[in-house]
Amino acid sequence: MTTLKNDLSNTNDSNNDEKPSLLLVDDDEDFLNALAPAMRKRGFMVTLANSAESAFELAKVEPPEFAVVDLKMSGNSGLVLVRQLASLDAGTRIVVLTGYASVATAVEAMKLGATHYLAKPVDADEIATAFDRQSGDAEVELSFNPLTIDRLEREHIQRVLQDQHGNISATARALNMHRRTLQRKLGKCPK
Repeated sequence: MTTLKNDLSNTNDSNNDEKPSLLLVDDDEDFLNALAPAMRKRGFMVTLANSAESAFELAKVEPPEFAVVDLKMSGNSGLVLVRQLASLDAGTRIVVLTGYASVATAVEAMKLGATHYLAKPVDADEIATAFDRQSGDAEVELSFNPLTIDRLEREHIQRVLQDQHGNISATARALNMHRRTLQRKLGKCPK
């Protein structure tokens, strides 16, 4: 079931036209219901969608100025939606959220038009700050902690999966791995 909600709490507010529009897209309705009021307090007129497909339908009617998009949802992925939103309005500032941060998907999100990429858990202040970032930060602290073997394996699998356009069978062949083994490993990756 697709749930779409407009910001009805501010319908009678005469300042509604002055508030920047924000589209929140995540299949976790509890997360949406917690984030929406926090973003309203920060001055946004919020619209909610729980799938990439329903979000795109809303955006076709009125492209948002800002969007927060979950990467992994049932149906189309957040990457598909990022590309669609950017094609509607290149000026839309898009922050991609994910429970599993992958270098490959972060790079793809940015190539497709995302402004920033954040790993969950995340709060409203981090999202608002991400919207304001116009460029990279050369002063960011560099981490000297090497990745774990498990993390390196997950990163490699994700990169090959991306190269194979999400095709599990082709990815298993490219990795010289049994398809079921690959599916099991992908199933262990957090959302």
